[in-house]
Amino acid sequence: MRPAFLPRMFSSPSRKRLLLWIAAGLLLRFILVIVFPRPGDDDTSDYLELGHNLLHRGIYGFANGGVLVPSLFRLPGYPLFLATMELLFARFGQAVWLNAVYTVQALADLGAGVLLAVFARQALNRRAAEWVLALAMLCPFTAAYAGIAMTECLTVFAISLGIYAAGRALAAAQAGTRDNWALVLAGCAAAMAMLLRPDGAVLTLVLGAGLFWYIARTGAASPSLGVAQRLRSAAASTALFSVIALLPLVPWTVRNWQTFHIFQPLPPRFQSLPGERGNVGFYRWLRTWSVEFVTTADVFWNVGNDGIDLDSLPSSAFDSPAQKQKTVALIDEYNRTNSISAELDDRFAALAAERIHAHPLRYYVVVPALRVADMMFRPRTLEFYLDVYWWRWSAHPLGSIFAVALGLINLAYVALALWGFARGRVPCAWMLGGYLLLRCLTLGTMENPEPRYTIECFPILFVAAGAAIAGRTRNSQKPVGAAWQVAETPVRALGRGFIRGIKPIKSTWVFQVAKKLPSATRGGTVTRARLQSGQ
Repeated sequence: MRPAFLPRMFSSPSRKRLLLWIAAGLLLRFILVIVFPRPGDDDTSDYLELGHNLLHRGIYGFANGGVLVPSLFRLPGYPLFLATMELLFARFGQAVWLNAVYTVQALADLGAGVLLAVFARQALNRRAAEWVLALAMLCPFTAAYAGIAMTECLTVFAISLGIYAAGRALAAAQAGTRDNWALVLAGCAAAMAMLLRPDGAVLTLVLGAGLFWYIARTGAASPSLGVAQRLRSAAASTALFSVIALLPLVPWTVRNWQTFHIFQPLPPRFQSLPGERGNVGFYRWLRTWSVEFVTTADVFWNVGNDGIDLDSLPSSAFDSPAQKQKTVALIDEYNRTNSISAELDDRFAALAAERIHAHPLRYYVVVPALRVADMMFRPRTLEFYLDVYWWRWSAHPLGSIFAVALGLINLAYVALALWGFARGRVPCAWMLGGYLLLRCLTLGTMENPEPRYTIECFPILFVAAGAAIAGRTRNSQKPVGAAWQVAETPVRALGRGFIRGIKPIKSTWVFQVAKKLPSATRGGTVTRARLQSGQ
């Protein structure tokens, strides 16, 4: 089924430029996949082993002492994808089927950019759509994950698909109809995100809440619709979305109940088997001071495999000389065996409790905020296999220059997106901004800050940055989706307050646009007819 407004988007005078952006995106991913392939890591090995064992042995688990043991570790979405690709292409050799995986991921990443551009075309204008497409196609950070067996590309696609489908559903609601296929598609996107990563539940929560909120508010511009009728319509749409989103989790939940006799729709945070000890005390102690990716590389990744260098601990890991002495003793005990016993874990937990009791604001607010800031703004060296100590110019001057350039590019994406939100130019700002907020709150609770965890924010950054660059120029065709802005008045007010002194943005244009829409478009006839005809 071809979206109704793709023909309008690609038949405009800017058609050649749009195709050029897509070609540039394809070339970038080809270079990153073929010319500069990334080495695998532990996550890659885990996914490949789970998929291989599921395909050939019918067991979703890991080999332990020559025996395959079922596991709760990792959700099944990505291992199922790898198993399918292995089934289809392994006969041609491992290199061929892995390249097939990378090709699908590259196409998914390109498709994500196109979906976001279509969303921007519907909700804003052609200029915004072109900018969103350009930003998505040329983004080196999302493109870098096309060439490694990890979930990021497919997750970005799921988020982009959810945004696009939610936009279709809201446009239909604005036109006075309900687009059930769009709601089903949004539910499928949310399910895909959850089956790939446990934090995909954030997308499900945000899309569900956003659909209910915007559909309920949409009727405010139609006095003929009562409050109860608007709420019933919003509840029905949200219920359909929620059922589709949660239904694919049922087989996984049933499997966990039958295999482990526990109710576990999403994997536990620190365990791969029920009853397994997960070093909870040590990780809680780590969360009292860990704010940098360097800590993840030097401490977190070493746990259970290698020793921990005391010099890698920053001064913020100790509040007093006595506490430093206690910490040194615990690290020394760990280094004797490179393992954390239950007794040692309890002592780390006691040390963490002592630090949290002394500085609760630091633990619950300051450190999480610094952790998220590091993940969002640090140069993304991991994606390009650069030294984590990127600032050591004498050791690798070219690598340091490259890292700084990557940091500036990343900063530009984030700054433009924030500008778009501040100026009230982002469609569905409460929904898209809500995803960023919940995502950041989730990342703030993690003891292992890694910049790659913020890759899932980039679909929203693309839309917001494209909206910021495009400005307030609106399409002469006045797409129905523009009326979603009826619920954006508080955001626009916040934006005006944030940039006080700059010319305020008028919020009444939405109602003027809605009044000038052709009657056929307001009734939803055109969209529904095109949808049924498969255009």
